[in-house]
Amino acid sequence: MTNPGFDPAERRRERPGHDDRPIADWPRRLTAEAFGTFGLVFAAAGGDVMAHVSGDAVGTAARAVAPALMVAALIYSIGDTSGAHFNPAVTLAFALKRLVPATWLPMYWGAQILGAIAAAGVLRGLFDASIDAGVSAPKLVDPAAAVLLEAILTLFLVTVILGTADRFRVVGPNAALAVGSTIALCGLIALPIEGASMNPARSLGPAIVAGRLADVWIYIVGPAAGALAAVLLTTLLHGRVDGDGKAEEAARGSR
Repeated sequence: MTNPGFDPAERRRERPGHDDRPIADWPRRLTAEAFGTFGLVFAAAGGDVMAHVSGDAVGTAARAVAPALMVAALIYSIGDTSGAHFNPAVTLAFALKRLVPATWLPMYWGAQILGAIAAAGVLRGLFDASIDAGVSAPKLVDPAAAVLLEAILTLFLVTVILGTADRFRVVGPNAALAVGSTIALCGLIALPIEGASMNPARSLGPAIVAGRLADVWIYIVGPAAGALAAVLLTTLLHGRVDGDGKAEEAARGSR
């Protein structure tokens, strides 16, 4: 027998990690993640490719800022549909913080990687072998240093993302400004050194399309380590956020 006024659906919403999204939400949600990652990779890898074919007419600063502006614009425009992760490391961090259910990981990761491969495929169709310029690879450091740099840069990025989610009541959609600024900052200092990917999908898509997978592990291990460190840091700084509806809304979208 249930108590008068007791709503089982409400209890499910309060239970951390419970997935009560209707099935009808998922096509929109995954389309948003695929399209958002497509836009990010088209801007990031595309900037490198177009710099190559134009004889560096697209400068380093432009290539650092372009994906940041793309991400900020996408957070504002479609962030309410999926939470605007566009990055497997971000989805991992949200799952570790229990802001999204762990069962979402395969679906989000799949959509993000498909979006990244599609963007790289378009670049390959437009610029043929010049897609190689869009493949993430260490330039001025060895692989070990590149992993460490990726971990540190991702720590900065995911700490900002998790922090704005924890403070979503205050920050709201203006998280786009903080996230975009962090991406631009990291790109401005590290793009010429090792690519400043901070995103396994951004690196996997072009690497798969170009058939150059030798260095891709760097851009999986580094961001994953950075995301884990960011979860630990934000938990220390902000405490646990289990049951915080606003933080979950930031991570999951509100539609």
